[in-house]
Amino acid sequence: MSFQPSYTEHELLKLVAEGDRNAFTQLYNNYRNKIYSIAFELTESTTVAEEIVQDVFLKIWVKRDSLHEVEHFKAYLFTITRNYVFTALKRIARQESLEVSAIQDAPLYDHDTEDRVLNKEYTRILQAAIDRLPEQQKQVYNLIKKEGLKREEAAAALHLSPETVKTHLAQAMRSIRTYCLARLDISIALIILIRNY
Repeated sequence: MSFQPSYTEHELLKLVAEGDRNAFTQLYNNYRNKIYSIAFELTESTTVAEEIVQDVFLKIWVKRDSLHEVEHFKAYLFTITRNYVFTALKRIARQESLEVSAIQDAPLYDHDTEDRVLNKEYTRILQAAIDRLPEQQKQVYNLIKKEGLKREEAAAALHLSPETVKTHLAQAMRSIRTYCLARLDISIALIILIRNY
């Protein structure tokens, strides 16, 4: 049985609930890339992201009998996805804690684990934004914001005028802010999930 674009999502979910594997494949194709993108964005692992995709759709298939009760499938799908993402992040954080403990002989667990996961995510998003900057903007940003140089000192180090450095820094900050804000929804979802898990 093949499906045409005229099928509504509700109709597709009804077919999946009835055990139609072709409908399930269509549903998988519709949402697989979105789930993978969210999972990879947060875990930075292609392997983990693929596992999350498989886990999400396995759960949907196993729970297919209840799909007819779902009113907002995208929200339902995101809830399942974020639960698996956070489970993966907890596993990753625990593994990192084990590694640090082995090296430093530090306590295995502490009350700051959630904060460290959040801080890691914020740091990762910020660094990704910096890495996307044009080379000269990146150099200006790093010298002033990371190394603490004054505008004139950065200008001398880069053989640029202070005004040019000022312009580059303003452009860099604008780009970084735009990049981070575009991903703020993911960070907020992660915060809510961590605090309510």
